[in-house]
Amino acid sequence: MDRRAFLKLMGATMAGTAGGSLWSPRLSGAQGHNPEGKEFYGILVDTTRCIGCRRCEKACAEVNGLPIPDISESTNESVLKTKRKTTDTQYTVISRYETDSGTVFVPRRCMHCNQPGCTAACLVKAMKKRKTGQVTWDLNCIGCRLCMISCPFDIPKFEYGKAIPRIQKCNLCWDRFNQGGLPGCVEVCPTQALMFGTRRQILEEGKRRIATGPDKYIDHIFGEYEVGGTSHLYLSSVPFEQIGFRKDLGTVPYPEYSTGFLYAVPFIFVLWPIVMLGINRATKGNGKGKDEHHG
Repeated sequence: MDRRAFLKLMGATMAGTAGGSLWSPRLSGAQGHNPEGKEFYGILVDTTRCIGCRRCEKACAEVNGLPIPDISESTNESVLKTKRKTTDTQYTVISRYETDSGTVFVPRRCMHCNQPGCTAACLVKAMKKRKTGQVTWDLNCIGCRLCMISCPFDIPKFEYGKAIPRIQKCNLCWDRFNQGGLPGCVEVCPTQALMFGTRRQILEEGKRRIATGPDKYIDHIFGEYEVGGTSHLYLSSVPFEQIGFRKDLGTVPYPEYSTGFLYAVPFIFVLWPIVMLGINRATKGNGKGKDEHHG
């Protein structure tokens, strides 16, 4: 590579980066559907119906080939004493909260944001927002973990203990969905605390339940507007901060906060190797010239 070719490549790369053509964050889905108008699918979680049986945890493990948890009553009593987060081997977990209105059980899994911060942050598009709303992960991940720090719900988890680690999280049973099946957690819920459907359907159902049970529910569906909307929605009998939900998320999709930084990341990742290659070639060229001169 001569100096002219190096400068030409640098110029083309900078132009591409400035124009956002290289791994640019993709903003879509603010209204609960993709740009083609196809509706997102999701889950309505009615925490007033959840009994903390943890069958959803077991079903999730079975569907995804994960370690099967012991969900006997004696074990549940011990497990539910701790407020838990999802892990690389537990994509769904239930926590118990003592509130002003009594005990409330809250299942947690990926929120499948309408405009996910994780997919916008992913440099190689391993994290994808599917046209039907599911946020999935592919094997071309380079392990940068930007998805982890970009998630407002602390969901993507890294397999730190494995030789070839991957990012792990709920994908809303993407494979089962493509075969016409329900997510494993929804299928086994004995109290219908989980409802699967299009985001429009579950949002309408959530509003219907609030309208017909004003003494049972607070007038708020968590996920309708938070971070630009999610495909995983919650109903509750108590303010959401009492059951572990953040109040400071706002309604702005997270990719809008990180767009400037994320445009800079490709610049760094793409240009730095090219700069080093150019310096390397230039150094070798100079050395060759010196050798020839002195030979």
